[in-house]
Amino acid sequence: MASSPTAVPPSKPLEDPLAHLPCSSILEYRKGQIIYNQDQPCTSLYLVIDGKVKVSRLADDGRQVVVDLYQRDEFFGESAFLNLPHRSEQATALDSTKVMMWTTAELEDIMLRRPRLAVALLQILVQRTVDFTHRIESFSVDNIARRLARSLIRFSERLGDSGEDGSVQMPPFTHELLSQYVGTSREIVTHYMNQFRRDGYLRYSRKGIVLYREAFREWVRQNG
Repeated sequence: MASSPTAVPPSKPLEDPLAHLPCSSILEYRKGQIIYNQDQPCTSLYLVIDGKVKVSRLADDGRQVVVDLYQRDEFFGESAFLNLPHRSEQATALDSTKVMMWTTAELEDIMLRRPRLAVALLQILVQRTVDFTHRIESFSVDNIARRLARSLIRFSERLGDSGEDGSVQMPPFTHELLSQYVGTSREIVTHYMNQFRRDGYLRYSRKGIVLYREAFREWVRQNG
């Protein structure tokens, strides 16, 4: 008698860190203001309440490399847990931004009393590690056009709003910011953005980017 296939247990929902964190005071930053940098290193974990934050690092040659962008209800500043003597990370408000913050000492105390918070933060870090692994793979195997396309698709998934026609509306990203994320020059990003626009995969202006995500995904598959 053939054995029945083993049932795959349903995945458990991720732990919500906000269910275990007490409210903190809200700090406000204007567009372009530095939240922390190498001269004032990060010593706290931050939660975006409103606006967007860019986290970047300085490369050995002095260039700025964008680690990621964070929006409402997302955490940043986890490098504070490492307490490294020399840090090259910088967080900058991309818009008028409000954040909550908890020092590492406060978090350690909370986690002793509420262990599920530690689980929730660990899940966030693991997911980010997976995302960074995919990005490193893209740097290894993709040309610049494909890296830019994958980056735009990822931003549309995280930061975009879907339209009825299948398009995704995203905030405006400067070509300089995209070049810092992709690892190339602003001029090369402008070249490929113009090419993608001519081919009908996206539209962009100072008001934002409209991306036709499924068509763009098909372009990535065909140009692998």
